[in-house]
Amino acid sequence: MNKTRLAKKYTDEIRPQLQEQLQMDNVMMVPELQKIVLNVGVKEAVSDSKAVQESVDILAKISGQRPVKRLARKSIAGFKLREGMAIGAMVTLRGAMMYEFLDRLITLALPKVRDFQGLPLKLDGRGSYNIGIKDWTVFPEVDFDLGKKTHGMNITIQTSAKTDEHGLALLKAFNIPFRKSKN
Repeated sequence: MNKTRLAKKYTDEIRPQLQEQLQMDNVMMVPELQKIVLNVGVKEAVSDSKAVQESVDILAKISGQRPVKRLARKSIAGFKLREGMAIGAMVTLRGAMMYEFLDRLITLALPKVRDFQGLPLKLDGRGSYNIGIKDWTVFPEVDFDLGKKTHGMNITIQTSAKTDEHGLALLKAFNIPFRKSKN
């Protein structure tokens, strides 16, 4: 199997560089990407059952994999939501698909975000990172039709890093555009 450009860069350049930078004896201790999860919530799904299917189709174009519909866990009368109703979609990317998506995210999608200042430097405490995108039309796979609604999406990048410092070093090595610190 051919490695993607970013996977090859990780094994050839990033991993040895991180091993030296983080002063790790064993190459297996060096943090790596485990998975990327794309998640879309569709609030219109309460009144329009086809809204979830449209978001599933677009998420499949973006990720290259078939997403899973997410169901409501409990009923909430105030939102007219019933248990078992489809309210979103998610897809988990691993391996070559994960590296290929991350490459497209960094090089194509994030530069198209309006007034992009960089991503915040805040990780979740366990070395993983969440990105919220307000409009999924920044991805080149999405054809923007006037009739379709645009949705935001949450992108979770899970790493094997034990600390935020190690996770941040890994993500910076992949050239993820973080905000410049004001110090």
